[in-house]
Amino acid sequence: MKKLIEGVQQFQKNSFPVKQPLFEKLAGGQQPLALFITCSDSRIDPNLLTGTEPGELFVLRNAGNIVPPYDSGCGGEAATIEYAVNVLKVADIVVCGHSHCGAMAGHLAPDSLSELPAVRDWLVHADHSHCTVPENYGHILDDSDSLMVAVEKNIFVQLEHLRTHPAVEGALSRNEVNLHGWVYQFETGKVFAYDSEKNRFLPTDATVG
Repeated sequence: MKKLIEGVQQFQKNSFPVKQPLFEKLAGGQQPLALFITCSDSRIDPNLLTGTEPGELFVLRNAGNIVPPYDSGCGGEAATIEYAVNVLKVADIVVCGHSHCGAMAGHLAPDSLSELPAVRDWLVHADHSHCTVPENYGHILDDSDSLMVAVEKNIFVQLEHLRTHPAVEGALSRNEVNLHGWVYQFETGKVFAYDSEKNRFLPTDATVG
């Protein structure tokens, strides 16, 4: 806690005064550019990764960057998505997975979750057996890297789950929102975005939109 408290003090002393006009403006409301759905993993900083300021991302985080299907029951994820789309009118939704994901590692080895029943039950929403996963899509790493393949497949599953949410379905039908699948390699700093036309994940500097 000592480091956290010292960090707050440094923020109040050094960072806040520089951005005080921005924070005062944000007190009047928010208009984020996107809903950013990513993992709770401490190695990911959405604002640092995207170069965004406070107020520009509406962030939803949980283990495995998971979006339960809408019919699985009302929860924090559904409420966050509904608010982002219907109230904040975000133009884009990004589902961002990452390398070395512990949740996906657990999904690949369910026996390792015997003492983590809540995690085991949560990862049911990463099962792709009932979801459409593009056939023969390209991988950003060698096919032998089963963990990265699982991370990529999970992106498709969660994007499909997103479409089951009425707010998202309605916004998509009106062309008011776009969905994006990203994979972040935190050890290299690279971000790969799924390109539906080329049916593979490509570096973000090679994608459009």
